[in-house]
Amino acid sequence: MTPPVSFHLSQFDWRFSPPVSLRSGLFVPCFLMKIFAFLAAIMVTLVSVQAVEKKPLLLVLTNHGALGDTGEATGFFLGEAAHPWEIFEAGGHAVQLASPLGGFAPVDPKSLDIDDPANAAFWKKFGTEKDGVRGVNGTLALSDAKPTDYAAIFFAGGHGTMWDFADSKPLQEITAAIYEQGGAVGAVCHGPAALVNVRLPDGKPLVSGRKVATFTNAEEEAVKLTNVVPFLLETKLAEAGASIVPGPNFQENAVRDGRLVTGQNPASAKKAATLMLEVLGTGN
Repeated sequence: MTPPVSFHLSQFDWRFSPPVSLRSGLFVPCFLMKIFAFLAAIMVTLVSVQAVEKKPLLLVLTNHGALGDTGEATGFFLGEAAHPWEIFEAGGHAVQLASPLGGFAPVDPKSLDIDDPANAAFWKKFGTEKDGVRGVNGTLALSDAKPTDYAAIFFAGGHGTMWDFADSKPLQEITAAIYEQGGAVGAVCHGPAALVNVRLPDGKPLVSGRKVATFTNAEEEAVKLTNVVPFLLETKLAEAGASIVPGPNFQENAVRDGRLVTGQNPASAKKAATLMLEVLGTGN
């Protein structure tokens, strides 16, 4: 939120005064000096406002819409995008929707619960249909995003992410760059697929030695997709050095480790987004 301007016209005495010095040959009336002081105060205030203005966040969605070889549709999970979007906007951060390739991002039909107020608001603003598939159009390609423009990057889940997040080079590059510049990185449910192959400039995986919550192997088994997804996310993150923090199946569980925030499942989206704002508020 932009802070209120802190100076008032009442601070300035606008009554006319005689010239500063007639004997010195300078003829600069005092009222002109007061105008200069007033303009200087405006400039200082504008600089201060710009300094505290909050940068936007990237909210990344999958471009992938096929659930393996099942013939079923998938995509991003609506609540895992809508609830963080609502919380980020309420926290004063504009949100830029993005995806690995840009353009259309399909929504998982099973997640299209418009009775949920946040889902309804998100869908009203961004929802569309393309070739009979519902989703979001016009997302920014991550290769076109400039890291320094953003305070953080957050990856919404949905099973589609398991096919296009992990191996996306632009995704890996911008995630590492935002983290290295002091920004926050977050993901929820299957969104942490984005973190599997992200490495920092020293070659170390971003998740190595860090606490991470993610969709667990037990949850994947519970939804009967263990043999459909290309890899098990909990296992893959553990192999990258993450310290997995599991919670009960489908119950809220989100953790913060420094500037890295992760949530386990759809029920964790709100808490993960709130923790992201906490990171951005403290800066560490």
